[in-house]
Order: sequence, then structure tokens, then C-alpha cells
Amino acid sequence: MYWGVGFASSRSCVVDLGRNQSFSFGLCGSNEHYSFYGYIIAYPLQDYGGIMSGLGSDSWWKKTLYLTGGALLAAAAYLLHELLAIRKEQELDSKDAIILHQFSRPKCGVPSLSPFCLKMETYLRMVDLPYQNYFDGKLSPQGKMPWIEYNNEQVSGTEFIIDFLEEKLGVNLNKSLSPQEKAVARAVTKMVEEHFYWTIAYCQWVDNLEETQKMLAVSGPLSDLLKWILSHLTGGIVKREMYGHGIGRFSKEEVYALMEKDMRTLATLLGDKKYIMGPKLSSVDATVFGHLAQAMWTLPGTRPEQLIKGELINLAMYCERIRRKFWPEWYVDVDDFYYDGSSEDSATPSRLLDFGLYSRTETFEEEVTENSFSCSHTPDTDGSGPSVFDSDMDMEGSDHEPLKC
Repeated sequence: MYWGVGFASSRSCVVDLGRNQSFSFGLCGSNEHYSFYGYIIAYPLQDYGGIMSGLGSDSWWKKTLYLTGGALLAAAAYLLHELLAIRKEQELDSKDAIILHQFSRPKCGVPSLSPFCLKMETYLRMVDLPYQNYFDGKLSPQGKMPWIEYNNEQVSGTEFIIDFLEEKLGVNLNKSLSPQEKAVARAVTKMVEEHFYWTIAYCQWVDNLEETQKMLAVSGPLSDLLKWILSHLTGGIVKREMYGHGIGRFSKEEVYALMEKDMRTLATLLGDKKYIMGPKLSSVDATVFGHLAQAMWTLPGTRPEQLIKGELINLAMYCERIRRKFWPEWYVDVDDFYYDGSSEDSATPSRLLDFGLYSRTETFEEEVTENSFSCSHTPDTDGSGPSVFDSDMDMEGSDHEPLKC
């Protein structure tokens, strides 16, 4: 049987592309372009082997439709594979360097649409370890994202990555916690990663799919098609995995009820503390921030955004505190901090600069040191009381009173 190759439009026609045609797209924050080679859609030209006859007595156009549908699914799978398998040509040198593999930056200014990628990169900034971002989109051998390379060792799974870095480099955000506090921190981590995560994924990739699709960083002549394929395939995967998890067997209203319970639990646990476990950072803060940031900045007009920017404002203050401290290049419009009932998108969303090699000590100084205090106020501080933008200005673990200016 012979096949033709083409691109199917919304009308009743197929534009023949022939063989080995390519198209390019670039990743957000990169000037490099890559090419796909392969078939977009296939359709039968002539039948020699009885495949058509094997479909029964249906008319020829119905048989063609069946085969074309199968070919389209195969082409979609191929395009997704190519999209996630893009690699830069140069060899990576991971000797004494942390190479962080993750998804490319989205268009909305948020570092990542993946809570786990954002968790891992935030953790590296919290422990002040320089690292090199590698936005190749290739999954680890275990099929996980993110993952790291260090001295030619590959580690995937954020929990195992943190354990690995603690063992190899001696960093530890939890050293000040008691055994009981470590147990609580682990319980919170598992609630967020194994339960709350699925409700956020549902909101992103199922209930709010069209808005999430717009945030994907795909460009080129077929960018809309690629984003549509990628987002809908991801949505299908999320729904299937949610069903296997069990939470996907509930209705939309029930999923959102579970989400609200988790968010209220986090808000109650945080209270008026600076971080989840108290005045000092711990690894659970990277986890919680990575997930709450999705509700805070990637889901406009949704129930989680209404909660975090409204009734559960202490969670918003918490997210803003961590963003300002560890993501100085991540710009957020102050007017977007509180939920006002409007889901209208900004006409010119900010784009996150790519700090490929990042170290806190090389990008900005601590606001307060033991021997000096900052007296400057941001435009959002009126001096009449505490502001969310002042909440990270006091020194961690310091017994000094803030200096009045």
C-alpha cells in the first residue's frame, strides 16, 4: 500500500508536503531553533495487500478515514516524542557542576508550569548551590522530570536529588529541625506532592486547559498545532493517571473541595509564621512554594487563585516572600497580588530571564546582615504597618528588633 504525506486543514482538503519536510520552533528564552523531520499526516493512495478489504464492506472513504485517524494519532505521538527529545548538540560536562534538566520556561513569566521543576530549582537557590539549567525536555531514564547530572551521575526524583546533594555536598536545610519536626515536614511534603499536586494538575491540564495551552513556549509555523497536541496529550495523561491514583474518579466539584481542604490545611499550619516550620527555611518550603506558585500565578480566575489571593492571604504572602528572596529576576505586577474577580490577561506578559548559571551570592545581597539594617521602603510600603513586601526583610533567626526608620 502507498501513502501520501500532508497537512490536514479544517476544510475538506489535504496539502501534500512530501517527504522529509521540516519546520522549526524555538524554546522560550533561547535563540536556537530545532527542526522536526517526519510525517504530519498520512493517507492511502493505493491498496495492494488487502488492508482496505480487511476493514469490511465499508465504503472507500470510510476506510480511508479509519486509516487516516490512526496515522494522525501516530503522527501526534511522533511529534510529542520529538518535542520532548530535543537536545543541544554540545556535550555536557557535569564534572563538579550540577546540570538541572527541566521543561522550558513558559511564556507567562513563571519559571515553570511543573510544581516539581519549580521546587527543585528553588531548593538549589535556597541552599545556594550554583547550577546549570538545561531545557532539553528529555525525561530521565526512570521517566521523571526534573533530574540532575553531577560528576557523571544521574539522579531523578526530587526527594532522591535532595538526599543526593545532602550526601555529596553537605547541604541541609533541615538541620535545625527536631526529629518530631522532621516527621511533620515529611507528612506535609507527602500531602502536597501526593494529593494537592493532583488537584492543581487537574485545574491546569483539564479544567483550565485552554489557558495553560497559551502559556506553552512553542514557536514556529506550526506552533499552534504543536501546542494543541502537547496540551491535549498532557491533559489525557493527567486524567488517566488521576483515575489510577483514585482522585480522578471524583466529580469536578469534589476535586475542588479536596483542593480547598489542602489549601486551608496549609494556611492553618503556616499561620503567621515566616515559613512552614518556623522562622527558618526547610526543604518543605521548596515543595510547598513549587505547588502554591501554580495557584498564585498560573491559574487566573480559578478557584485556587481566588482562595490564595483572598481568604487565604497568608499563603500569598508566603509565596511572595520566597519569590522576592530567591527569584529576584522574576517580575510580578503588584496590582496582580490581590484577587479582584477579573481574569483578564495582561497584554504584555513579562518574560523570565534565564539565569542559566545561578548563585544567590552572585546575583543579589542579603537585605539585612548582622551589622547593618536597611531603612529603605518599597513603593508599596506606606510606613503605617507591616506589608507583604517587608515580610522577608528581617534576618533569619535574628533576635534583633527591626530598625525603625
